[in-house]
Amino acid sequence: MRDRRGFRIRAFKRTYDRVAGKFSFNISYETHTKITPRSLVVAEAFGLGIDEAQKFKVLDAELKIGPQDIVYITGDSGSGKSVLLRAIRADLGEEAIDLSEVQVDPDKPLIETIGSTVEEGLELLSRVGLNDAFLFLRLYSQLSDGQKYRYRIAKLIESKKQWWLMDEFAACLDRDTAKIISFNLQKIARSHGKAVIVATTHSDLVEDLSPSVLVNKRFGEEINIQYRGDRAFQCSLLREMKVEVGSREDWQKLCSFHYRGHKTSVVRKIFRLTRGMELCGVIVYTYPPPACFGRRMVLPRMSMHEINQQLSTINRVVIHPKYRTVGLGAKLIRESLPLVGTDFVELIAVMAKYSPFAEKAGMKRISQQTEVKSVVKISQKLSSLGFDVQLLGSQHYVKQKLDTLTTQQLCSVRGVLLKNPQPRLKKEVTSSRHMPYGITADYVKYVEAADSEKLAKLIKTVALLLQTKVYLFWSCQTIS
Repeated sequence: MRDRRGFRIRAFKRTYDRVAGKFSFNISYETHTKITPRSLVVAEAFGLGIDEAQKFKVLDAELKIGPQDIVYITGDSGSGKSVLLRAIRADLGEEAIDLSEVQVDPDKPLIETIGSTVEEGLELLSRVGLNDAFLFLRLYSQLSDGQKYRYRIAKLIESKKQWWLMDEFAACLDRDTAKIISFNLQKIARSHGKAVIVATTHSDLVEDLSPSVLVNKRFGEEINIQYRGDRAFQCSLLREMKVEVGSREDWQKLCSFHYRGHKTSVVRKIFRLTRGMELCGVIVYTYPPPACFGRRMVLPRMSMHEINQQLSTINRVVIHPKYRTVGLGAKLIRESLPLVGTDFVELIAVMAKYSPFAEKAGMKRISQQTEVKSVVKISQKLSSLGFDVQLLGSQHYVKQKLDTLTTQQLCSVRGVLLKNPQPRLKKEVTSSRHMPYGITADYVKYVEAADSEKLAKLIKTVALLLQTKVYLFWSCQTIS
């Protein structure tokens, strides 16, 4: 087999060691070049024979790798790393997939191009750090280089192939992003029982990729193969990060990366995650709402005064997209929980269905929200009027539909909203910051006077309430 750069594989044989559970690749390859009149002149000038001029370097080595190994091939550019990787790829056949073989549809939203169901697609994208509601709806062509790389890794997972191969691994990425992707890649591969073989000139990824086989290929016959047993449980960048008291200004800097609105409840405390001068994440703790599902399963009945004294709610957690999926969400929650100043903390989250970040931080999953009858009644009425319930989160769509309704139909929309004054809806229209949970009189006044734009804004909140959420809880008494 001859490589496009002139390398010729003289022998490449794979055998299987049943005792070790490893494949043994016996590799032997050399470089050949075509002799031309000018190259012949050069060869003669330097006293080289024809054979010496044609054949420059020879490699003979044995590489033992198993179907769950992480193999990192690094070394000088032009030393034959890619040749080795392509030879392994050719030998593995249908058992393997190369990152360059991933099929991409650049004109469809990501969620339409991965997974057999929406749930599977969300889980795959979340695993590689594309766990942002806005990213789910973006086209592949709209992603950054780092995001494209993450997406293609998600497609590798979806392929269910045993061997994942990548040439020029993370070469086009900044080194921080390369380390984050390396850490995530080995973590995902090990959890799925898959093998990864990467080749790159960069040698700064050993700690985060944590290879079980490290191959350092230099020019000529020089090759160093190490079989290692260590494993990375934390991305190297986390050592440079710390949690400290933050401010509203910190939240404002990162709030655009959160899928929910920028408006929060009454803030109790804010903490930030920093790396030097760089802001990497923010968590916002607020005073709790008067009631929510799941709370009665962990706390006795309390007055509002007692609830405010003893309970905080995690209202927002946002990590800069660059640093997602390396455990920063869990770190931010875990290290800020004891600092908030209340005995109990609760979290109601949609993403907790797909990513156990809060559970990793020490919170306990209590329950998953069932349908809220009052909200379902509103959605059923809207559906009967021709609204697509799946599009209620689009304020523009809802306003357009409202503008097409007759006066009688519009009255029926107001009527169902007035008959079902859900606390979260009342909070949305409160006229005073000192009444954060809203009052019925304000709600009634708002609904009766609201134009189509204001009604659309309220119905968008209905869409949020229709989402299935998870209730999580933490108690200071659980700290050992």
